[in-house]
Formats: sequence, structure tokens, C-alpha cells
Amino acid sequence: MNRKLLSFFVLCVMAVAVFGTQAQVVMPPCCIPPEVNVYYHRVNIEVRDMIATTTVEMQFTNTGEGLAEGQFLFPLPQGAAVQELIMIVNGLEIEAKILRAEEARAIYDEIVRQYRDPALLEYIGRDLLQASVFPITAGESRQIIITYGQVLELENGLVKVIYPLNTPATAGKYVDQTSVRVDVVDTSTIGNVYSPSHRIAVSRPTQTSFIAGFEQNGNSEDDFVVYYGLQRDSISANLLTYRESSNQDGFFLLMIQPPQASETAIQAKDVVIVLDQSGSMQGEKWEQAVEATVYVLENLNPNDRFNVVPFSTGTRTYANELLGAEESASAVEWVRSLYPEGGTNISDALTTGLSFADAERPMSLIFLTDGLATEGIIDTSTILSTLGTNAPSNVRMFTFGVGDDVDTVLLDSLVRDFRGTSSYVRPGERINEEVASLYTKISSPVLNDITLTIDGTTAELLYPQQLPDLFAGEQLTLVGRYRSGGTGTITLTGKQGGETTTIVYGDMTFSDNAGGNEFIARLWATRRIGDLLNQIRLNGENSELVESVVSLSIRYGIITPYTSFLITEDDILTQQGQDDAEQAFADQSRQMSESVSGAGAVSAADAAGNLANANAPAPVQMQALSTMTPAGTQTPGQSNVGGYVEGEQQAPQEPAPIQYVGEKTFILQGQIWTDTTFTPDTMTPRPIVFLSDEYFDFLAQHPEAAAYFAVGEQVIVVIDGEAIQIVME
Repeated sequence: MNRKLLSFFVLCVMAVAVFGTQAQVVMPPCCIPPEVNVYYHRVNIEVRDMIATTTVEMQFTNTGEGLAEGQFLFPLPQGAAVQELIMIVNGLEIEAKILRAEEARAIYDEIVRQYRDPALLEYIGRDLLQASVFPITAGESRQIIITYGQVLELENGLVKVIYPLNTPATAGKYVDQTSVRVDVVDTSTIGNVYSPSHRIAVSRPTQTSFIAGFEQNGNSEDDFVVYYGLQRDSISANLLTYRESSNQDGFFLLMIQPPQASETAIQAKDVVIVLDQSGSMQGEKWEQAVEATVYVLENLNPNDRFNVVPFSTGTRTYANELLGAEESASAVEWVRSLYPEGGTNISDALTTGLSFADAERPMSLIFLTDGLATEGIIDTSTILSTLGTNAPSNVRMFTFGVGDDVDTVLLDSLVRDFRGTSSYVRPGERINEEVASLYTKISSPVLNDITLTIDGTTAELLYPQQLPDLFAGEQLTLVGRYRSGGTGTITLTGKQGGETTTIVYGDMTFSDNAGGNEFIARLWATRRIGDLLNQIRLNGENSELVESVVSLSIRYGIITPYTSFLITEDDILTQQGQDDAEQAFADQSRQMSESVSGAGAVSAADAAGNLANANAPAPVQMQALSTMTPAGTQTPGQSNVGGYVEGEQQAPQEPAPIQYVGEKTFILQGQIWTDTTFTPDTMTPRPIVFLSDEYFDFLAQHPEAAAYFAVGEQVIVVIDGEAIQIVME
């Protein structure tokens, strides 16, 4: 059966009682026939000074031959303090009734019992909007518009906006279009804007407003969540925390956001483009590389300086010194006159590029190459040691590996040593678009050589381990673990125009209680796995690193290119199963660390980099295992602000053998969804029959279990240290 077939509404059977057995009825989500289609599900959320007004529009079409009608049950978002509630069907306002959570519970229980759909348990504990729905005759459509208001809360300087979509890709044929738009205006300056759930487009028309949008064809897999911060300083900082239990270490997410770009805040910088001109760049690659270089030259800030270093068998420079941005037009003409020829002398090219570093100004070195070193120093370790001997501390290197014949160890080691980022432009992708996207982000530096200290608690395992520079319009997200809770102080230090700047953020609350924002734990695990994979690739296989990757992959359900097999192992939760998985992964990681070039090596580098730099938890991979793509490379639905994307409807896919619920991960073993914290070697689960009185009694005593039981009919979950197994009669 499809889980959570429609986002957060239930159409339950009423017509049978009224019209008899001849009536066609709209069934609950587990049983909605394909004849009842949802053409669109549009959500518009307006927030004015932390008061949110949400408008939901849905259109239903009866593509069958008979009458479809029923009663509309709409579970309201948890914690919503409803101020205004309007329901309109086809332009007519209709009477609706709000059932509080206690009243709604009996309705949910009865629907679950009648239709044997545990997915509906996710709605337990929410208030419920109840209203009659006009009949939908064959071939006709009905539009429903719901508007409700609620007061948002401020926590550690952050406001949370949530809309519970929570539907899988397998239900895409029932919802043709899904979109969410958030329009925020506040009297205070808005700092961080962050979504852990979706890849959003953000527009900032003023310092006190923003518009965020997301849309795709089909249902969304996750609830839509956006956080935004109210700025307190020129560079704002916001903190979120999560603890699974009060006796375990917690997780935190720190977001740092500079103000909007201004001439006084942006530092003057130097830009050096090191451009591979070797013969292998001939054709479209060279044309795109030239356009990428031109884009950078034409988008320099007025006080920037630049130079261009093309290289092949030898190395050339556009000028003998850095030039002002006003001279870039002549450099554009010169670059367009070049053509590819010769070999690849990477060592001399980078040495020349670094020679232009000025200790008084930050420098960005953009390095584009499509091959291995064939001239000069060709040994990777020697190139790195040569460059590292006199590496200027103010240089940030941004590498672009074009194609599959690049030295991934060299490129990733360079960005590690020079605190930049690496990008891999695969065959069929456009170099100029990749470079333009990155340069837009790094064009306006605000603070460089950043260090951060946390007092008041013990913080450890922070990612990224080396903090990047801070750029206008971009925010830094830092995740880590912490021990004891309480009030902490965070100190941010960096350089602006060569002068040291220190900003202190006091009264930062690290929660000592269980609960919080569950996604932080999975985001931390995502980045840690990416970092461990990079260590294995660059330094070789290590048993401790392998054990850590496998353990984190199982616990948090993060599928990597090398551990996707974990979810197919029936005994993966046993000690022997984990030992076998570690051995299998060790064999693969050994091959991974020995391969520096080729499609496999580039895929590994690209995937590990995506995990290490993730701004949201790694997504569930919906593909079949035989066609599993690296975690972090899945392309989400199209995002935009305003409008609705048209496109062909995607065919439904098989359910992923993994589900996330709160901080827990469930993997499908046979027919049983199993909590990855369950250890069969040491735990004997207590059986409870699905939909029995004991089943509902347990839910009444442990309401938090409803979300876990909702993953399927047969579940093993660990609650308060006890393993509970839901079994069939």
C-alpha cells in the first residue's frame, strides 16, 4: 500500500451511510482509487511580524464514471494557534468544525482500524478540521481553499515556519503539482534563511523581507521547513540544538549570516584564474572555459585586482602584476584570442598563480583543468609539498575538475590545504555555469581567516573542520556535538581589511533536555561520513575510519556510494553482520584510495564532497538498489519563486527500503521495518498485534510511538530501551 498518500488530509467514507451501497465514495489515503486525482496542491504562507497566514489550495478531479463524495478531514499543523479559519469550496464558503486532538483521536483510530492503514497514525495528536465536501460527479473537478492563521514563536533568535507535506514519490501520480511559497516581512532586519528539508530559491527584496519558494511535479517526501533569523549584529548568529535523551551528548547547528552586500562591508580582493590551455581542452570544453573566465573578469568589484595564468606545456600570464578591475576588458579580448595546445604543467601554473598573493588582501585562485599533470613535476605528493612549503595563508583555492581524467587526490588536497572548495564538471555538464555559480557566491568577501570558540559547554566533532571565509549573501552552517547543556558564549574572530574583528554572541542556549530539531543529528552524521570518506580517499584505508562510516551509515540511514549494500543485509544489525559489512567496505575503500582518476574516482570525490558540505541531511535514495546513485547527488524537484512548473508526470517508483522518523531510521528487512538502534544480539522484542486493543492502548500511553508505528504494518522499534515488535495476527 502507499504510505501517506496525500499530504495532510483524509477523505473518509460518509456517502455509504447516506446514499446506500450504490454510491461511489472517496476513500482514505490508503485506498483512494486512481479515478480521484489531485491536480495541484499549492501553499502560500504570509508572515507579518511572526504572525503567519497560510492558504492551501487543492483541486480534485474525478476521472472515474461514478459519483465521488465524502467528508473532508484536515489535520492542522502541530502547535498551530489558530486565529482565523476559512474553508471555501468552488467559491462558496462552507461551515467547518475544529475537533481538538482528544476528539480527533477517536476518528483516527477508527479509520486506522477500518482501513488497516498505519500511515494515518502520523496525524494523531493534531487538531482536526472537519467539513462536508460537495459531491464530485464523473469528469468534474472541485477546488478547495483553506486559510488559517497562527502565531510563530522565536527560539534563540530563529523563527520556524513548517507545512507538513510528508508524502513519498510513490504517490506522485495522485498529486500532479506541489508548491510552497513563504513571504516574510518583519520590522527587524532578517539574517539567516535556511531550509533543512528542501532546496529553496530565496529572494531578498529588502533587509526586512524575503520570499522563499519550492515546487515540483508530484508529492514532496518531507515536511516543508524554513527557519529565518532576526539579525542582532552586523554578522548574525543563530543556534539550534537537539538531544535524543538527557543522558546523551547533544547536537547543534550554528548559522552565521553576514549583512546584505554594501561597499563598506565588502573587502577588496585579488582574483587569479589559472586556466588549463592544454590540447585536451580542444572544442566545447575550451569554449566554455573561456566563457567562465570572461564571466569572472566582467564581474569583478570596483576595488578588486586580477590576473590570468593560462598553462599547457609552459605557463603564461596576462600581466606581470595584478591589475585593477578597470583593465579587465582588455584581458577579456586577450583570453578570447587563446587556443588550446601542448601538455599539462600543473605545478608551474599553480606556483605562478600563488606568486601574486598579497598578504594585505584576500586572494581567490580559480583553477580549471581537465587532466593529469604531464609536464614539469607530475608526482601528486611532490606537487602538494612544493606548493605547501610557502603557501600564503590568505589564499583560497577553488578547483574545477573537467571530465573524468583529472587527479581527484590533487584537487581535493589543494582545497583542503587552501580552505576552498572543489567542483567536478562531469561530461555533459557546462563549465561556465559551474564557475559562474561559484563566483557569484565568493565575489563579495566580508570576513576571512575565521576562527570560532565556544565557552560554557564542551563542543567537539565540528564540521566543517576548517571554517571557510564569510561572503555577502552566503551563510555559514556549522554542525557539531556538545556535552552538558546550559548557556554558552560563542566568539567569532576574523579579518576585515587586514584588521582583526571579534564578535561575541552571549546567551546561546544549548538545551539540556531531550528533544529539539531532529534533522540536526542526521545533518551532522551526513557531514561526518563525507569527511571520513575524504580521509579514506586521500590517506588510504583505515579500520577505525571504516568502522565509523559503517556504524554511522546504519544508525542514521545515510546511504553512501560504498555502503548502499547495508540495507540489503538481513543481519546487518547483528555484530556478525556489521563485521561482514565492515570487511566488504574495507575492500571497496582500499580500491577507492588507490584510484585517483577515472569516472569512478571522480564520482567518489564528487559524492564525498557533497556529503561533507551538505546543508541538509542526505536524502533517501528512491532508486532501486541496482541503480543506486551516490547520496547527496539526487536532483530534487524544480525550485522557483512564484509560478508553477509544467512537465510530464513521473512514473511511480518502488518504495525506498529506508524511512526516517524523527531521530530514528528504519530499514526494511523482509517485511519488517526495523529500527536501526535494535540489536538482535542483546534484545528480545515484545510482540503486539497490529490494530489490537493492546496496540491502541500502547499508543495511548506512548503517543510518540504513533509516528514510528506509522511506517508500516510490521515494525520493530526501540522505545525507552525496550524493543516493541508490531506483528500480524
